[in-house]
Amino acid sequence: MLASAASDPLLILLVAIALDAVIGDPPWLYRALPHPVVLIGRTIGRLDGRLNRPGAADSVRRTRGILAVLVIVGGTVTIGWAVAAALARLPFGWALQALIMSSLIAQHSLYIHVAMVARGLARDGLAGGRGAVAQIVGRDPESLDQPGVARAAIESLAENFSDGVVAPVFWAALFGLPGLLAYKAINTADSMIGHRTPRHAAFGWAAARLDDVANLIPARLAGLLITGAALLVPRARAGNAFRAMWRDAPRHRSPNAGWQEAAMAGALGLALAGPRRYGGRVVEDAWMGASGRTDAGPADIRRALRLYLMACLLQAALIGMIAGA
Repeated sequence: MLASAASDPLLILLVAIALDAVIGDPPWLYRALPHPVVLIGRTIGRLDGRLNRPGAADSVRRTRGILAVLVIVGGTVTIGWAVAAALARLPFGWALQALIMSSLIAQHSLYIHVAMVARGLARDGLAGGRGAVAQIVGRDPESLDQPGVARAAIESLAENFSDGVVAPVFWAALFGLPGLLAYKAINTADSMIGHRTPRHAAFGWAAARLDDVANLIPARLAGLLITGAALLVPRARAGNAFRAMWRDAPRHRSPNAGWQEAAMAGALGLALAGPRRYGGRVVEDAWMGASGRTDAGPADIRRALRLYLMACLLQAALIGMIAGA
């Protein structure tokens, strides 16, 4: 295994997936060293401050936004290639590479944050649930009742399963550490500047569009993995997941988020998404799993987490099968 891992990028990725599942992002490590995403975020923030001048015309800001994305993605690819090449020369460089890659996959941290919402609701009621869900969603927590908090947590779990788990693994499987870093740069840029606000509508246009493209295949894979997991989790319904995904996902305002949200909704018999409030503004969106119930609670969050864990295991098994082929 050790000799094979040193030369097989997919086996290194499999080790990275296992490391993230077991240890996640150790706080002691990232108190001493900056997390790679933090460094990417600082770079994006500097480019935003220097290139995104409010007085400039939208056409100029859009061009500068394209340039910023090229710099960010090109820089991370170059760094990823250089680091991977340097580590390949070390006796146990593959293990260090797996550790770096594990920090860019969010299986462990996503589970912990969503489980905290279930615990908060069960232990401290609505106030506890709102406090926990505010850590993982951008909507107004004070506008959510208890079912709204539970649905928000499950929606975040489904969406971030694609963005934080499936997509990083997908691009790492194709292009190794450079591909993984490039994806994280794209996704971080979208989360920071890819908004339809007066400041970022033009400058963040390229970041938002590139993130849509980068997640096009992973989002659909995530929906299929959730559907497959529903075959193996008691009381989950794979047929409903598949039907909800194909029926409802194209109606979502996001070109990608609907696939995994609809699959999760159908598998659990819930209705997810729908109208939501962000920053005092109501965003109208279609319901995913429209025939399901909306009165979700802590038990539904725990059911969603079991489905999520099985989907993560299916993804790891798929990578292992490809590596062994």
